[in-house]
Amino acid sequence: MVKINPHTMLKKEMLEYLTGRCKHSHLYCEHPNCYLKEKGKKLRIGFIDIEASNLKANFGVMLTYCIKVHGEDKIYEGVIKAEDLRNGVFDKNLCKQLIKDMLKFDLLIGYYSTKYDIPFIRSRCLFHKLDFPIYKTINHKDLYYMVKRLLSLHRNSLEVATKFLGIKGKNHVMGQEWNQAVMCSGEKFEKAIAYIIDHNRKDVVITEKLYNKLKEFDRGIVKSI
Repeated sequence: MVKINPHTMLKKEMLEYLTGRCKHSHLYCEHPNCYLKEKGKKLRIGFIDIEASNLKANFGVMLTYCIKVHGEDKIYEGVIKAEDLRNGVFDKNLCKQLIKDMLKFDLLIGYYSTKYDIPFIRSRCLFHKLDFPIYKTINHKDLYYMVKRLLSLHRNSLEVATKFLGIKGKNHVMGQEWNQAVMCSGEKFEKAIAYIIDHNRKDVVITEKLYNKLKEFDRGIVKSI
């Protein structure tokens, strides 16, 4: 069932959602789909992707993140600061910023995000003793499993799926830039982090395009982050 993130609501909307009743005489919070339909509301959907220095959160730190607003050009994004990386703060401030941006959405869609992005973010937030959104606060959908179920490809990667469907824009992870972002400073760090955030932006843009190609074949089932 679709859940609505209360953090995306105004106070007046929240009151109506909690106390108002739908045509079935249920509270809107019990029938969130009725609330969306009867009040003409739309789910706030974002496409999320992170880049990190390692695939595992106990060895790596988050370097950048992007959340693209569905149907808009707006992208919420953040990059790690060189001073945080060098002085032991690491990605704590970046995680704080990401939590605030995540809470602006009802549904976050990623690619292989069930296995990577969401667990990595949660792990880093818990490490820094930050309040990662609790269960059922925000809906989550992993486009990887849509591709796996709906298409027949030799690999179910974002690159293969988008290339097959004629979606352009995917660029490649370059190990040198990731190493420079972690180990270098000054101009080398700035150039490396600029490449990484650009890669990040491209991924959320093509993830949205891929979702738009496949959404009409999907059952619409979502889970919590």
